[in-house]
Amino acid sequence: MKSISSFTSEDVQIDEREEVYKGFFRLHRYRLRHRLFAGGWSDTMVRELFERGTAVSVLPYDPKRDELVLIEQFRIGAMQTSPSPWLYECVAGNIEPGEAPEEVCRREAQEEAGLELGRLYPMLSYLSSPGGTSERLYLYMAECDSSCAQGIYGVDEEHEDIRVVRMKSDDALKMLGEGQIDNAAAVISLQWFALHKQKVLDNWRK
Repeated sequence: MKSISSFTSEDVQIDEREEVYKGFFRLHRYRLRHRLFAGGWSDTMVRELFERGTAVSVLPYDPKRDELVLIEQFRIGAMQTSPSPWLYECVAGNIEPGEAPEEVCRREAQEEAGLELGRLYPMLSYLSSPGGTSERLYLYMAECDSSCAQGIYGVDEEHEDIRVVRMKSDDALKMLGEGQIDNAAAVISLQWFALHKQKVLDNWRK
């Protein structure tokens, strides 16, 4: 991915990096300066960074039935602003060192939805909230057989309680349009799907 900015990471000077919390997630505090558009350098500033690494999110699709497979699970971050903290989401998981994103797609689809994925199609990648976290997500559309998509899944030691939701693609897009799906990975994936569905189907028919 080529940068469109004239600046790079070489134009940032980090004076100090301190780990201030290490638990389920990690938090680092930085003292840094960066180059300015008008020339010169900024004053030294302090920024906390929520370290989440990289992850994948995968949208399983059954082209024979024109059905998508989503999952529903509890999310603490939705408690204050969403009608319910149980959200409809895409299958997702963190990329561990040495893993390829495609491997994670297949592993998480099995763990979270009991699905065996067929062909994978990379959609795009994005930074979830770069003002405060390092997390980058890689989004994929995946071929699947939705007829077996049902049940409750998840890894017990991770306290996962995940319900599999199977629906027609038009119904999922209607939910998106009505604001019933409101988490970034699912919103972006479904919007991409609506724009590029035919291109992917044409690719899979080759």
